[in-house]
Parts: sequence; structure tokens; C-alpha cells
Amino acid sequence: MQTYQTTQAQLRAMVDDGVVPGMSYCLFERDWQVEAVRGLAQIEPTPERLRPGMLYDLASLTKVVATVPVIAILLQSGRLSLDDPVSRYLPEFSNDQVKIYHLLTHSSAIGGYIKNRDDLDAKQLTTALLTNQTSGVNRDRLIRYADVNFIYLGWIAERILGQPIHVLARELVFAPLQMTQITDQPVATQTVPTSIDQRRGLLRGQVHDPKGAVLGSHCGSAGFFAPLTDLITFSRALVGTNLAGLLTEQTMAQLFSDQTRMVSPHLRGLGWKLVPNPATHRFLISHTGYTGTLLVLDRDHDRGLIMLTNRVHPRGQNNRYLDRRDQIIATYLREMGEN
Repeated sequence: MQTYQTTQAQLRAMVDDGVVPGMSYCLFERDWQVEAVRGLAQIEPTPERLRPGMLYDLASLTKVVATVPVIAILLQSGRLSLDDPVSRYLPEFSNDQVKIYHLLTHSSAIGGYIKNRDDLDAKQLTTALLTNQTSGVNRDRLIRYADVNFIYLGWIAERILGQPIHVLARELVFAPLQMTQITDQPVATQTVPTSIDQRRGLLRGQVHDPKGAVLGSHCGSAGFFAPLTDLITFSRALVGTNLAGLLTEQTMAQLFSDQTRMVSPHLRGLGWKLVPNPATHRFLISHTGYTGTLLVLDRDHDRGLIMLTNRVHPRGQNNRYLDRRDQIIATYLREMGEN
């Protein structure tokens, strides 16, 4: 049994070397699992020890934990198709060449400047995101990771089912999986702080992402908070039981294989980044969150790495973290291949 000793040492060193204030992590493989909680939840304004069970701002892990499963359920039911134009559901977005698969694979090339974006209220931001964005010549030519793709997906699910994407995720995904603590309205004292923002002060129990803060439960790209235990539940269910049977074999295959329509293969499944698996020559899936969160999951061997940090506390820029995170992923893949 591989226990990933070097990976674990590098995870611990992230805290010991001051790269992140604290960390909760889990490595699991079938019947084996190790969890750890290490370091501080908060450095400023006063130090506070990180406690087991505290909630982290998942940031973009919201995309794959909440929005992707909801969209997958719609695809499986026939309420939605990968080849449907986005404009069928969001007519305010006038480009009928952009399809659902473009959004899921970040190959839509949607972008555009929104003046004073962070000063807009929810209605104004929604209008701007639907009417000020364009899709250019790079559609189906390159991957341009962008939150707007998953904001659109959340709105599409809402137009079809009549509930905000966060409500749909709770009802269709989290409740069946018995993920009991994940929430978009956390209790501040139970939450790991992120940045000290010039406008909003210390962000504790408030979503870090500015768009998520404005759009609230209507944001498919960010906004959920969860403890390590719920991420373990989700991750084990995804690779072990197709999310407790919520997803079909066809959907699972689409998560773990290239779903772009480009001339040459690109490493994007439905919502997830694909990572070559050194043990099987197939793919793992991975996703990160800006606040310092990470999932790496291997369906072939029912194993995974979950890392939750608040790397943006007390200040947002932390490039040391990015280098060390990539090193940890590389070490995990190497040790996986040695098993």
C-alpha cells in the first residue's frame, strides 16, 4: 500500500515553511485514508489555531463540486445537450455559435471588459455579463479558463429548473450524498478567513471572489464553503460510486476524457482538467481554487488528494504557493506511479 510519504512531507512543509497559514488535507486510496489539520486559521489581526471541521472558501472548486454535477444531471435527463447553443437558454447572449460544451471545456473564448465591474449590483452585473461579452476567433482553438463560462452554466440550470444554481446543488447533489456542512452562508467563527480586503475588511464567512459576492446563490463559479469531511465524501463518491449513482457511466467517461472539439487533443474533460495518469496511461482529473484549494482524483484506483488552504490570507498574492502546489502534484503523481 502506497502511503505517499514524500507527498505528505511536502504538504506539511507548506505550513512549516510559512507558505500558507494552515492546511487540512486528505490522501485516500480504497480502504486507506490519512487526514491532517495543521497550522493557523488566521494570522491577522490575531493568530488563531486551525481547528478540525472548519470551513474553507472553496472558490473555483464550486465549479466541479456543485455546477458540473447539476449540469451532468440535466444532460443525462435530456433537458440539455452539449451541442445546444447557449443563446437558447440565455437569449441576452446573442452569439449562437457558442455551445454548452464550449462552456464546460473553457473553449468558448468568451471575454470582454466590464467597466467598474466590482461596483455593480447583482442585476447590473448580470446584464453586463450577458450583453458585454463576446466570443472571438479563438473559440475551439485554445483553452481560456474563465469564470464566465460557469456563471453562464449556473444561469442555464436556473432557467431550466427555476432555482438558483446553489439551491439546485444542495437539492440534487449535496443532499443525496449527505454532505451536511457545505454551505454558501457559513457561520464566520467556523470559517477559515481569506484576504483582508481594502473595501470589505477581513473576509471571514464572506466569499472571496468579487463576482460570487455580488451574485450570491446565482453564481456557478464560486461561493460554497465546506470542511474537509464533505470534500472527502464527494471525492470518494465520485471515483468510487459515480457520485452514489447520480452520474452514468457515459457521464463519468466524459469527465475523464477530452471533450473539446479541437483538431489536436486538449486536457479538458467536462469541467475538469485532465492529468495524464502515470500508472495507467489514462487520465486523472484535477481542479484548483484561487483561495488555495485542490482536488486530484483517480477513478482507476479509487484514490485522491484533497488539499484545503487559505493561501490568500492575509494578502492575496502568494506565488510561492503556486510553485509548491505544482511540486506537490508532481510528487503525488510520481509516488502514485511507484505503487
